[in-house]
Amino acid sequence: MPENKSIQFRSSSIKIPPFVPIHHHRHQHHHRRPLPLFADLRLSISSIFNNSKHSLTQFISSSISKFQPSTQKPPKPSNPFHSKKPPLLCSASLALTRGDEEGGEVTQSSKSHSVSRHDDERVLISEVLVRNKDGEELERKDLEAEAIAALKTCRPNSALTTREVQEDVHRIIGSGYFSSCMPVAVDTRDGIRLVFQVEPNQDFQGLVCEGANVLPTKFVEDKFRDGYGNIVNIRQLDHVINSINGWYMERGLFGLVSGIEILSGGIIRLQVSEAEVNNISVRFLRRTGEPTTGKTRPETILRQLNTKKGQVYSMLQAKRDVDTLLAMGIMEDVSIVPQPAGDSGKVDLTINAVERVSGGISAGGGISSGITSGPLAGLIGSCALYHRNLFGRNQKINLSLERGQIDSIFRINYTDPWIEGDDKRTSRTIMVQNSRTPGTLVHGNQPNNTNLTIGRITAGIEYSRPFRPKWSGTAGLIFQRAGARDEKGNPMIRDYHSSPLTASGNIHDDMVLAKLETVYTGSSDPSSSMLVVNMEQGLPVWSEWLVFNRVTCRARKGLAIGPASLNLSLSGGHVVGNFPPHEAFPIGGTNSVRGYEEGAIGSGRSYAVGCGEISFPLVGPVEGAMFADYGTDLGSGPTVPGDPAGARLKPGSGYGYGVGMRVASPLGPLRLEYAFNDQGTGRFHFGVGQRN
Repeated sequence: MPENKSIQFRSSSIKIPPFVPIHHHRHQHHHRRPLPLFADLRLSISSIFNNSKHSLTQFISSSISKFQPSTQKPPKPSNPFHSKKPPLLCSASLALTRGDEEGGEVTQSSKSHSVSRHDDERVLISEVLVRNKDGEELERKDLEAEAIAALKTCRPNSALTTREVQEDVHRIIGSGYFSSCMPVAVDTRDGIRLVFQVEPNQDFQGLVCEGANVLPTKFVEDKFRDGYGNIVNIRQLDHVINSINGWYMERGLFGLVSGIEILSGGIIRLQVSEAEVNNISVRFLRRTGEPTTGKTRPETILRQLNTKKGQVYSMLQAKRDVDTLLAMGIMEDVSIVPQPAGDSGKVDLTINAVERVSGGISAGGGISSGITSGPLAGLIGSCALYHRNLFGRNQKINLSLERGQIDSIFRINYTDPWIEGDDKRTSRTIMVQNSRTPGTLVHGNQPNNTNLTIGRITAGIEYSRPFRPKWSGTAGLIFQRAGARDEKGNPMIRDYHSSPLTASGNIHDDMVLAKLETVYTGSSDPSSSMLVVNMEQGLPVWSEWLVFNRVTCRARKGLAIGPASLNLSLSGGHVVGNFPPHEAFPIGGTNSVRGYEEGAIGSGRSYAVGCGEISFPLVGPVEGAMFADYGTDLGSGPTVPGDPAGARLKPGSGYGYGVGMRVASPLGPLRLEYAFNDQGTGRFHFGVGQRN
């Protein structure tokens, strides 16, 4: 947070001296005698402002005593502000002063001895008055009324003990309006008069707040505004301090009001202490908790942190930093341990990191969504050779192969998640890929169930970076060579319906695409939102290379409805220019309109698909779902070169509805659904992960 300098003011720092009673006889015919009964009961709160200061170092030590280095998942940071009442005002020692003519203070032990000696002795009081420290009437009758209202046992014509008088002295001070109170017994012709000599607090005329670098000026001003021009009330001041400490607590910041005093002229001085980060270090641990030498460079870890040296330490920000470090993919466990930095009032942070194995081989499987001849034909297997922490910089390289009965993808992918020297968290990805995917989404099955495949050779480079919270952007340049082949691998330029398979008329199309993408991602709760806008522009590098513009948009919004959730999604796109037919938008299928086969509704230059889905918990990780989908090519099917949708009598629009189940898994939700389309045909769908 930026430093807040506007809250600091200039003022002379003059502390209020301890009160020394001066015996003043207003009525010479009354004999004023400090009876032994009440000689020890002068009570002053001036020491509150001069002596009750918190040590921020002690506060940090007590706050982080629960943080211990651990290779287990970091616990949720405990809140150091859980004390029910900050003791800044209410726990200060109250000075008890002897009420004799010297006015000297007595120790706590002598006070206790005196009280116990006269504890059971009772004295009959004929009159009870409230006066100022000089024995004169108070100028403000409302303050006199406050003091009298605070009395509980001290009433005229009552026999009182020392303890009862002492309790009422505390009640007067406890009202918050007085800085000192001394009971004085005066012998009069009518009996013993008990006079409570009080010293009212000053009127509040201004505020000096020091050391508050992140505390908003307006917040402090709002808390003190109502008290301006009124007498300082210690109880209300205590509530204000609680509010200020609560502001730090709510934000997980290490800060508190460490001192307070009243200056001359009714100026209140607040001393705020904020624990700044002094130093940040990295310590690598084994799974057993023993120190070890790490493979990751410390600067690679430190640059991921939003917590920086000189900032006020925030536990909430530290938790977000832990999540960021775990998201790097190279750490098995991370914890951030704060420790006091000597007596400086600052904190040192130690990052305990347990690294994952950097490289290895993985294998898996899945289902291709582009297969229309049955789910078993869409089964694919995969294997990958990877390293996720090249050179200790969190750079990743991945060589993968996916193979099915029809599909095949070989990919080499290199990613630098944060380019060195860049302060915007820019990442770079270089990719080379050779793929073969089914062309049935647009062109349908050929006669005799022969399969048409689209082969693509792709190479590109992309740069991505976050530019706002929850927003990120990607820019890239991609080269692609694509063409159609039959089952034997022979090139094709037309399908069974004589529709062209390439835009150039050659056996393959070449293009260079400039890509721009913007992504918004909300949180992971049921009410999260997502928005993706993508634009690709074909560049006229050579005369025969394709030039077209393609824009797509996907949006998703979740709404919590009790234990259930309503998920709404909408996607659409449009293509302008000369593009190959197999790049048209297919409509229908597991990730489009359920109840239809993949691409069975149509394929067009434009499309729009909407979905509404209600999911609700069933048993454990299993959820039920009801859904309805609708999709249309917006009448753009005939504008696709060769009109492949029209040649196959696809309707161009349609809807589906059905029910399904979701099972949580490490790969994402496993989806099993059954849907009917608007033609009355039912179909099972199986998918992995969220719908696109």
